[in-house]
Amino acid sequence: MDRAGALAGLNRRLLETFSRRTTGALRAILPLRLALPRIEPFLALNVAKEVRKDAIVIRRAAQALAQAAPPDAALARQILEDVRAIDREFLGATARFPVRIAIPYARIDPLRLRRIGRGLDLAYRILEGWRRGRRLREALAREELERRLRELLELYAEETQALSHSVQLPGLLAALRERLARGLQRVMNEAARQLALEAAFAVHRRRPAARGGRDSRP
Repeated sequence: MDRAGALAGLNRRLLETFSRRTTGALRAILPLRLALPRIEPFLALNVAKEVRKDAIVIRRAAQALAQAAPPDAALARQILEDVRAIDREFLGATARFPVRIAIPYARIDPLRLRRIGRGLDLAYRILEGWRRGRRLREALAREELERRLRELLELYAEETQALSHSVQLPGLLAALRERLARGLQRVMNEAARQLALEAAFAVHRRRPAARGGRDSRP
């Protein structure tokens, strides 16, 4: 069974839901709605980029588990360097949009390193539990799972907000950049809080088991 692939799939669904909720909330803010058509493709590419990076984090956690070597800071730093290739692909893909982006690594790298470290630790913990036949709700209490998910999503929000400061909008929309950056982080933090709460509750909500077996949740 590809447990790392299954966990990466769950993470992809979480981040895609996070992105949809963020975009929906931004549409409700009138001044930001004007800029949204310009940045929505950027947000979609950004979440796809982060899904790929998180999948690498999860695979490396699985490799560390197979070697009985819990992930450490050195592994997190190595991953940070390895995912730069994904950044380059992202910048190439955004070149066709009417915005210009320069990734401010000096500001973003400390945030990324923290998120990679927390992601490695959480993935290792979940995969270790699955290998022992434990369900996710048995490996992590609801409050701890909610806290860990919220931390990861809020770090993602901080990264995205920092990146949004480097987005150069055309014409009159340039005046909205700072307001967009502030609004984006506020909206993403609220979405992170609510989504982490819902995800943790869903994992721990007990459902009737199928006759002769256990329920199918992770």
